[in-house]
Amino acid sequence: MTASGTVVRLYVYPVKGLTGQPLDSVDLEPGHGFPHDRVLALARPEGRYRPGHDGALPKDQFFILARDERLAGLDTHLEPATGRLRIRVRGHLVLDTDLTTADGAERAGSFFSRVLDRAAADAPVLARGGGRRFTDVSVVSDAMMNAISMINLASVRDLEQRIGMAIDPRRFRANLYVDGLPPFCELDLVGKQVRIGDLTLRAVLNTRRCAATEVDPHTGRRDLLIPQLLKHEYGHSEMGVYLEVVHGGTLRPGDHVDLPD
Repeated sequence: MTASGTVVRLYVYPVKGLTGQPLDSVDLEPGHGFPHDRVLALARPEGRYRPGHDGALPKDQFFILARDERLAGLDTHLEPATGRLRIRVRGHLVLDTDLTTADGAERAGSFFSRVLDRAAADAPVLARGGGRRFTDVSVVSDAMMNAISMINLASVRDLEQRIGMAIDPRRFRANLYVDGLPPFCELDLVGKQVRIGDLTLRAVLNTRRCAATEVDPHTGRRDLLIPQLLKHEYGHSEMGVYLEVVHGGTLRPGDHVDLPD
């Protein structure tokens, strides 16, 4: 008998480290990830990124939640089609700028330098992918750069029950959230194909959780040591799995998820 579940939520993260944006549907193609996912990032000016850089860089070259939890206090929304970035804090609009222009990108850099307590001369640099994605696993391979991250909500609930505390699933910053599956069954899928709606995907790598999951996406506070809790409860720090698209199509919340035996 195959295990089956349901797609609950879809998210895209246009700017690495910033707010996930819910989707009603997404069109996926073989060899590609979510359109517009992690195509921008905030690079550390003292780091290795330079405009036009087209190679993979490790995540420590960017401002990320694992080190810069203040980013979680921002409610950001990027319109991929126009490059318009809007940022709200506690419901108040604090930045509205066009990242496709030099002035707009500079305004964004100045804003983030204030948020991150950086001098104006050390403002974050807006990194553009130029066909690349700034995913954490882009350093593994170009194929992994386009992998889709999936979280099994039953696994999150299992950890909640063990530690006796609520865990916001958004901590895991997945593209795809599913429910109705056995807890942690996703960790046994690597090398196998998964049917989701009309799509076929292949599991390629379990997700080892990092310090970014310690940050509450609602409060912006580092309050749960998720990697340590996983290690203590299960003997490993993995939750979730990366998938690659084998046969594409349109993915929507409510689609069935069918796992192999």
